[in-house]
Amino acid sequence: MKTQLRLLATGMMVLIVAGVAAAQQAAPAASAAPDLSPVANPVSGFVKAGVARYQKNMVAAAEAMPAEKYSFKPSPEMNSFAHLAMHIAQSNNTFCSKISGQAAPDVKIAETDSKDKLVAAMKDSFAFCAASLEKVDDSKLGEQFVMFGTRPISRGGALVALGGSWTDHYATEAIYLRLNGILPPTAQPPKP
Repeated sequence: MKTQLRLLATGMMVLIVAGVAAAQQAAPAASAAPDLSPVANPVSGFVKAGVARYQKNMVAAAEAMPAEKYSFKPSPEMNSFAHLAMHIAQSNNTFCSKISGQAAPDVKIAETDSKDKLVAAMKDSFAFCAASLEKVDDSKLGEQFVMFGTRPISRGGALVALGGSWTDHYATEAIYLRLNGILPPTAQPPKP
């Protein structure tokens, strides 16, 4: 029995030492560049992967709405489509600036601006997000900062909220388009 226990203990020690050695070999060197892949960074990688998709759909929705319909409101107490377009650009710049730590572009837009100016601001805001989020990874998801006045939020929370804002804003664009008899980009039939 003692021999069996010694063999078992020796076997476990060999497995532990082999596991530690394998982990040390697999661990990246401290000076190596961080792995920014979606697999190594599931939260930031997921959000960064969504930038291009949401940019495509949200900008296409803004372009699909005729300029004369930018003042459209489903009801008097709701925002106009122009306000929504302005809000999308502003929220992209705010979220991506806070998440990345980079200064937001100093963009002056108003809901009374032309469709062309609002669409350009939206495109620019997605370009800013793509560039500013490029080096963001999941290593600092717990870091806190203040957003929207005095509200504390973690970097991870802000990334989740950014993705949520894209979903919410695109859904709102789609509703406004449908109320004007226009199919939103994601509802368009495939082109031959």
